[in-house]
Formats: sequence, C-alpha cells, structure tokens
Amino acid sequence: MTADTNARTTTLVAIAVVIAAAIVVALTVVINLRWNVDDPADAAAPAARDGVTPGAARSADGCGEPTVTVSTARELTKALRSAEPGTSIRLQPGEYSGRFTLKAEGTTDEPVSLCGPREAVLDGGGIRGGYVLHLDGATHVTVSGFTVRNGQKGVVADATTHSVISDLHVSRIGDEAIHLRDFSTDNTVAGNTIRETGLRKPKFGEGVYIGTAESNWEDVTGGRPDASDRNVVERNDIAGTSAESVDVKEGTSGGVVRDNTFDGSAITGADSWVDVKGNDWLIEGNRGSDAPVDGFQVHEIVEGWGDGNVFRDNQAAVNGDGFGYSVTPKLDNVVECSNEASGAAEGLSNMTCDG
Repeated sequence: MTADTNARTTTLVAIAVVIAAAIVVALTVVINLRWNVDDPADAAAPAARDGVTPGAARSADGCGEPTVTVSTARELTKALRSAEPGTSIRLQPGEYSGRFTLKAEGTTDEPVSLCGPREAVLDGGGIRGGYVLHLDGATHVTVSGFTVRNGQKGVVADATTHSVISDLHVSRIGDEAIHLRDFSTDNTVAGNTIRETGLRKPKFGEGVYIGTAESNWEDVTGGRPDASDRNVVERNDIAGTSAESVDVKEGTSGGVVRDNTFDGSAITGADSWVDVKGNDWLIEGNRGSDAPVDGFQVHEIVEGWGDGNVFRDNQAAVNGDGFGYSVTPKLDNVVECSNEASGAAEGLSNMTCDG
C-alpha cells in the first residue's frame, strides 16, 4: 500500500468517526426534545401539564407533596393551626374525631393544601351542632380526597377566596353538605360525592349552598347582600339530599353550575334540584333525575335578584308534576332550546326557549 493510499484511508476513517459522533449528538438532541430532558438528572421530572410546573413534586390527588403528615386529630389540629403558604398536610387513613378549622392564607405560587384518601375520615361527632371542616378567611387553599361526615354542616367556607373543595365524600350531615358564604368568592367546588343530608332538618339539607338567604344577612354579613360571587360548582355527584342539590342565594352573581349529576328522589324539603335566586349564573351540562316538582328553578326573592341567568345543554329527567325549567318571574333569564326535559307533566319550561 502506497503512502498516498494510507493517507486517504486515514482521512476516510477520520471522516467516518466525525459523522458517527454527529449522529450520536443528533439522536441525543432528539431524545431530549421528545422527553423534555436536558440532562440525565432531569429524566424523572414531569413535563408541564394542567398548570403544574415541570419538576414540581405532586401527589396523585393533585396536592403538593406533604410538608407534614398527620395520623391523629391532635396532630391535624396542630397542623391546621400552624399552616402557612406552601404547607401541604397529608392525612393518613383513619378516623379524625372532632371539628376542624383552617384559616391559612396561601398564595397563587404557594397554596395551602389538606389532602388524603377516602379512608381518612373527618368525623364531627354528631348532626346536632358544629361544622366538621370550617374554612375561615382562607385563601388559595385546596382540600381534597378525604371523607367528611357526621356534623350539623359538612364543609363551611366563610370569607374564603381562590380555593378548591374537591373530590370529597360528604355524608351523614344534619343540614347542608358544602356551604360557601360571607363573601366567599372565586372558589371551585368540584368532583365531590354528596349523600345523606338534612338528617336534622330536611328543609336545610342542601347539597351545595352558595351565599346567604336574605333573612340571615343581618347575622352573616351585617345586613348586606352576601356577594359570594364567581364560584364554580362542577362535576359533583349529588344524591340523597333532603333539599336542593344546589341552592344559589340572592345576592350572589357571576357563578357557574356545570356538568353535575343530581338525583332528587330523596328530596322532601324543597321542590327542585337547582334553585337560582342570584344574578347572571350559567347553569349548563347538568343531568338530573327524579325531581320533586320541577327540575330547575329561578326565583326573585329580593327585588333585583333572580335575573340574567342562563340555562344551557341540561338534561332533566323530571318524572314529576312540574316543568323541566321553571322561571318566576321571567325577567332577562334565558332557557336555551338546547335544554331537554322528559317526564315533566308541565313540559319543558314556562317560558319559550331561546335559540
């Protein structure tokens, strides 16, 4: 082999090595882009989704990884009392007897959470008095996953904002299961299962209750309308209540009742699944069965309230003596023609549907 041949061979080998190295680099870049991995240490970090920051430690129920884990009522009370922005309290399975209060003020970036499995049970000790869980002036708080039972009221939120009550199982309650009041705004009540309310007084056994009745404004809000506004009630499974599945009071506005399931077969203290007395609420995509009289209602209890509400894409298997959608008075409320009603003796609605 000549010197020129040797030189050419050496050059070709060098070129091949360079090409192979380039291919390896390219493949590494592609893999990193595909899996959002910048270096091996980041391989376990999740990509951003559903508002979760990449790399943030999250548990299966959507709450942050616990900063404190509790297994007794005493430990829970202490953890709730000392919660601060970024605190995440994890309930171990078991029964927590007592009545519990959370007053924490989280932030958008550092919310406060109280979470646990269904087998973690907050038990209020009886249906004659007290709130099993009280959110009192809380903000940016999430409570999720566990069971709430055996109290006069289940979960009560007073002056609570930007918070989430989700995926709870609330049952065996003397009055209402979940109540947002006293200027509680911009909250979400989602994915909860509600059963057996009104065991003390059937007419007070609502599933989800938003705001305050005018007759109680003096006691709760100093006589002012309870502007518990822009709250969202969605994807809840509500059955076995003795009063409305969802009761929206005068003084509230701008909220949404969406994609819930209602079974009214146990209602004895009311005459509909949903009663809206506030303004500018959107009621859409709900499914109800076996209403006591009407499926959905609007009432003007206080002048200027019970107006501008819109019903859309709801399905009402009324199986009762009333309407699917009863609006009294009609005002500027809208029942869209996308709503359905079956088994309603009076028909779809007492007003002409829109669209």
